[in-house]
Amino acid sequence: MTTTLITGANKGLGFETARRLVAAGHTVYLGSRDAERGRRAAEQLGARLLVLDVTDDASVSAALKAVEADGGLDVLVNNAGIEGRTPDGGVVGAAEVTAESMRPLFETNVLGVVRVTHAFLPLLRRSAAPVVVNVSSGLASLARVTAEGTPSYAYPGVAYPASKAALNMVTVQYAKAFPDIRINAVEPGYTATDLNMRTGTQTVEQGAEIIVRMAQIGPDGPTGGFFDVEGRLPW
Repeated sequence: MTTTLITGANKGLGFETARRLVAAGHTVYLGSRDAERGRRAAEQLGARLLVLDVTDDASVSAALKAVEADGGLDVLVNNAGIEGRTPDGGVVGAAEVTAESMRPLFETNVLGVVRVTHAFLPLLRRSAAPVVVNVSSGLASLARVTAEGTPSYAYPGVAYPASKAALNMVTVQYAKAFPDIRINAVEPGYTATDLNMRTGTQTVEQGAEIIVRMAQIGPDGPTGGFFDVEGRLPW
Protein backbone atom coordinates (compact mmCIF):
# COMPACT_ATOMS: atom_id res chain seq x y z
CA MET A 1 0.00 0.00 0.00
CA THR A 2 1.17 3.51 -0.79
CA THR A 3 1.01 6.95 0.77
CA THR A 4 -0.56 9.32 -1.75
CA LEU A 5 -1.06 13.08 -1.88
CA ILE A 6 -3.86 14.44 -4.06
CA THR A 7 -4.05 18.20 -4.60
CA GLY A 8 -7.46 19.86 -4.95
CA ALA A 9 -9.15 16.81 -3.44
CA ASN A 10 -11.98 18.24 -1.37
CA LYS A 11 -14.40 17.83 -4.30
CA GLY A 12 -14.78 16.58 -7.86
CA LEU A 13 -12.24 14.27 -9.45
CA GLY A 14 -9.77 14.69 -6.61
CA PHE A 15 -12.36 13.67 -4.03
CA GLU A 16 -13.43 10.63 -6.02
CA THR A 17 -9.81 9.61 -6.58
CA ALA A 18 -9.17 9.91 -2.85
CA ARG A 19 -12.28 7.87 -2.08
CA ARG A 20 -11.21 5.06 -4.39
CA LEU A 21 -7.63 4.94 -3.13
CA VAL A 22 -8.70 4.97 0.53
CA ALA A 23 -11.15 2.15 -0.24
CA ALA A 24 -8.28 0.20 -1.82
CA GLY A 25 -6.30 0.48 1.40
CA HIS A 26 -3.92 3.32 0.57
CA THR A 27 -3.05 6.15 2.94
CA VAL A 28 -4.26 9.38 1.33
CA TYR A 29 -3.44 13.00 2.07
CA LEU A 30 -6.40 15.07 0.89
CA GLY A 31 -5.02 18.41 -0.27
CA SER A 32 -7.41 21.35 0.03
CA ARG A 33 -6.98 25.14 -0.04
CA ASP A 34 -9.99 25.56 2.25
CA ALA A 35 -9.31 24.02 5.66
CA GLU A 36 -12.95 23.54 6.64
CA ARG A 37 -14.07 22.00 3.34
CA GLY A 38 -10.99 19.83 3.40
CA ARG A 39 -11.68 18.72 6.97
CA ARG A 40 -15.22 17.64 6.10
CA ALA A 41 -14.07 15.78 3.00
CA ALA A 42 -11.20 14.04 4.81
CA GLU A 43 -13.45 12.95 7.67
CA GLN A 44 -16.01 11.60 5.21
CA LEU A 45 -13.39 9.50 3.42
CA GLY A 46 -11.05 8.51 6.22
CA ALA A 47 -8.23 10.48 4.57
CA ARG A 48 -5.67 12.80 6.16
CA LEU A 49 -6.32 16.52 5.69
CA LEU A 50 -3.46 18.54 4.23
CA VAL A 51 -4.17 22.26 3.90
CA LEU A 52 -2.43 23.07 0.63
CA ASP A 53 -2.64 25.99 -1.80
CA VAL A 54 -0.57 25.07 -4.86
CA THR A 55 -0.11 28.76 -5.74
CA ASP A 56 1.51 29.64 -2.40
CA ASP A 57 5.13 28.79 -1.55
CA ALA A 58 4.61 28.96 2.20
CA SER A 59 1.58 26.68 2.03
CA VAL A 60 3.47 24.10 -0.01
CA SER A 61 6.46 24.25 2.35
CA ALA A 62 4.23 23.69 5.38
CA ALA A 63 2.51 20.77 3.66
CA LEU A 64 5.88 19.22 2.81
CA LYS A 65 7.01 19.42 6.45
CA ALA A 66 3.78 17.76 7.62
CA VAL A 67 4.07 14.86 5.18
CA GLU A 68 7.78 14.41 5.85
CA ALA A 69 7.16 14.30 9.59
CA ASP A 70 4.56 11.56 9.08
CA GLY A 71 6.98 9.32 7.19
CA GLY A 72 7.13 10.15 3.49
CA LEU A 73 5.33 9.94 0.16
CA ASP A 74 5.01 7.39 -2.66
CA VAL A 75 2.49 8.94 -5.03
CA LEU A 76 1.72 12.54 -5.99
CA VAL A 77 -1.46 13.32 -7.92
CA ASN A 78 -1.36 16.88 -9.25
CA ASN A 79 -5.10 17.33 -9.64
CA ALA A 80 -5.74 20.95 -8.60
CA GLY A 81 -6.71 23.03 -11.62
CA ILE A 82 -8.96 25.79 -12.96
CA GLU A 83 -10.58 26.37 -16.35
CA GLY A 84 -11.32 30.08 -16.13
CA ARG A 85 -14.84 30.32 -17.52
CA THR A 86 -16.88 33.53 -17.49
CA PRO A 87 -19.49 34.00 -14.69
CA ASP A 88 -22.24 32.76 -17.02
CA GLY A 89 -20.30 29.61 -17.91
CA GLY A 90 -18.91 30.82 -21.22
CA VAL A 91 -15.46 30.11 -22.63
CA VAL A 92 -13.11 33.05 -23.29
CA GLY A 93 -12.08 32.90 -26.95
CA ALA A 94 -9.08 34.24 -28.82
CA ALA A 95 -10.65 37.65 -29.50
CA GLU A 96 -11.30 38.32 -25.80
CA VAL A 97 -8.46 36.56 -23.99
CA THR A 98 -5.77 38.71 -22.40
CA ALA A 99 -2.45 38.00 -20.76
CA GLU A 100 -3.92 38.88 -17.38
CA SER A 101 -6.90 36.55 -17.83
CA MET A 102 -4.53 33.70 -18.68
CA ARG A 103 -2.24 34.30 -15.72
CA PRO A 104 -4.34 32.56 -13.00
CA LEU A 105 -4.67 29.41 -15.11
CA PHE A 106 -0.94 29.13 -15.67
CA GLU A 107 -0.28 29.91 -11.99
CA THR A 108 -2.45 26.98 -10.91
CA ASN A 109 -2.32 24.50 -13.79
CA VAL A 110 1.39 24.77 -14.61
CA LEU A 111 3.37 26.67 -11.98
CA GLY A 112 1.36 25.06 -9.18
CA VAL A 113 2.30 21.61 -10.46
CA VAL A 114 5.96 22.59 -10.72
CA ARG A 115 5.89 24.15 -7.24
CA VAL A 116 4.40 21.06 -5.60
CA THR A 117 6.41 18.53 -7.61
CA HIS A 118 9.69 20.33 -6.94
CA ALA A 119 8.94 20.48 -3.22
CA PHE A 120 8.00 16.81 -2.87
CA LEU A 121 10.66 15.35 -5.18
CA PRO A 122 13.07 14.53 -2.33
CA LEU A 123 10.36 12.51 -0.55
CA LEU A 124 9.27 10.76 -3.73
CA ARG A 125 12.83 9.77 -4.57
CA ARG A 126 13.11 7.98 -1.22
CA SER A 127 10.12 5.78 -2.12
CA ALA A 128 10.66 2.27 -3.50
CA ALA A 129 8.11 2.89 -6.26
CA PRO A 130 7.43 6.62 -6.73
CA VAL A 131 4.66 7.82 -9.04
CA VAL A 132 3.48 11.23 -10.24
CA VAL A 133 0.14 11.67 -12.03
CA ASN A 134 -0.55 15.03 -13.66
CA VAL A 135 -4.23 15.58 -14.43
CA SER A 136 -4.26 17.09 -17.91
CA SER A 137 -6.96 17.34 -20.59
CA GLY A 138 -7.67 16.04 -24.07
CA LEU A 139 -7.64 19.72 -25.07
CA ALA A 140 -3.88 19.67 -24.42
CA SER A 141 -3.38 17.41 -27.42
CA LEU A 142 -2.30 19.41 -30.47
CA ALA A 143 -3.23 16.42 -32.62
CA ARG A 144 -6.79 16.46 -31.31
CA VAL A 145 -7.28 20.22 -31.32
CA THR A 146 -6.19 20.42 -34.97
CA ALA A 147 -8.40 17.54 -36.13
CA GLU A 148 -11.26 19.27 -37.95
CA GLY A 149 -14.78 18.11 -37.18
CA THR A 150 -14.00 16.96 -33.62
CA PRO A 151 -15.22 18.43 -30.30
CA SER A 152 -11.63 19.38 -29.44
CA TYR A 153 -11.28 21.34 -32.68
CA ALA A 154 -14.53 23.19 -31.91
CA TYR A 155 -13.43 24.32 -28.44
CA PRO A 156 -12.76 28.09 -28.73
CA GLY A 157 -10.86 28.70 -25.48
CA VAL A 158 -7.17 29.62 -25.40
CA ALA A 159 -5.99 29.71 -21.77
CA TYR A 160 -7.09 26.28 -20.56
CA PRO A 161 -5.75 24.19 -23.47
CA ALA A 162 -2.53 26.22 -23.51
CA SER A 163 -1.98 25.64 -19.79
CA LYS A 164 -2.61 21.92 -20.09
CA ALA A 165 -0.35 21.65 -23.15
CA ALA A 166 2.37 23.28 -21.04
CA LEU A 167 1.62 20.77 -18.28
CA ASN A 168 2.14 17.94 -20.75
CA MET A 169 5.57 19.33 -21.64
CA VAL A 170 6.42 19.61 -17.94
CA THR A 171 5.39 15.95 -17.57
CA VAL A 172 7.65 14.77 -20.38
CA GLN A 173 10.67 16.72 -19.21
CA TYR A 174 10.33 15.57 -15.60
CA ALA A 175 9.91 11.97 -16.76
CA LYS A 176 13.13 12.14 -18.76
CA ALA A 177 15.01 13.78 -15.89
CA PHE A 178 13.84 11.27 -13.27
CA PRO A 179 13.64 7.81 -14.88
CA ASP A 180 13.27 6.20 -11.45
CA ILE A 181 9.85 7.87 -11.05
CA ARG A 182 6.78 6.91 -13.09
CA ILE A 183 5.53 10.33 -14.28
CA ASN A 184 2.52 10.55 -16.61
CA ALA A 185 -0.25 12.91 -17.72
CA VAL A 186 -3.85 11.72 -17.84
CA GLU A 187 -7.04 12.83 -19.56
CA PRO A 188 -10.10 12.13 -17.38
CA GLY A 189 -12.57 13.05 -20.12
CA TYR A 190 -15.30 15.69 -20.09
CA THR A 191 -16.47 15.19 -16.52
CA ALA A 192 -19.24 17.12 -14.75
CA THR A 193 -17.43 19.06 -12.00
CA ASP A 194 -17.32 22.59 -10.63
CA LEU A 195 -14.37 23.19 -12.96
CA ASN A 196 -16.70 23.36 -15.97
CA MET A 197 -19.84 24.42 -14.06
CA ARG A 198 -21.07 20.81 -14.29
CA THR A 199 -21.46 20.89 -18.07
CA GLY A 200 -19.44 17.69 -18.51
CA THR A 201 -21.00 14.52 -19.89
CA GLN A 202 -19.23 12.01 -17.62
CA THR A 203 -19.66 11.24 -13.93
CA VAL A 204 -16.76 11.75 -11.52
CA GLU A 205 -16.66 7.97 -11.10
CA GLN A 206 -15.94 7.62 -14.83
CA GLY A 207 -13.51 10.52 -14.90
CA ALA A 208 -11.46 9.33 -11.94
CA GLU A 209 -10.87 5.88 -13.42
CA ILE A 210 -7.69 6.74 -15.33
CA ILE A 211 -6.32 8.81 -12.43
CA VAL A 212 -6.80 5.95 -9.98
CA ARG A 213 -5.33 3.46 -12.43
CA MET A 214 -2.19 5.47 -13.10
CA ALA A 215 -1.73 6.32 -9.42
CA GLN A 216 -1.33 2.60 -8.73
CA ILE A 217 1.15 1.59 -11.43
CA GLY A 218 4.30 -0.24 -10.40
CA PRO A 219 7.99 0.34 -11.22
CA ASP A 220 7.53 -1.47 -14.54
CA GLY A 221 4.68 0.84 -15.60
CA PRO A 222 4.88 3.48 -18.33
CA THR A 223 6.43 6.89 -17.84
CA GLY A 224 6.47 10.11 -19.86
CA GLY A 225 3.12 9.28 -21.48
CA PHE A 226 -0.33 10.79 -21.95
CA PHE A 227 -3.26 8.43 -21.28
CA ASP A 228 -7.02 8.16 -21.07
CA VAL A 229 -9.06 5.09 -20.09
CA GLU A 230 -8.62 3.58 -23.54
CA GLY A 231 -4.84 3.94 -23.72
CA ARG A 232 -2.12 6.28 -24.93
CA LEU A 233 -3.13 9.62 -26.46
CA PRO A 234 -1.36 11.63 -29.19
CA TRP A 235 0.50 14.73 -28.11
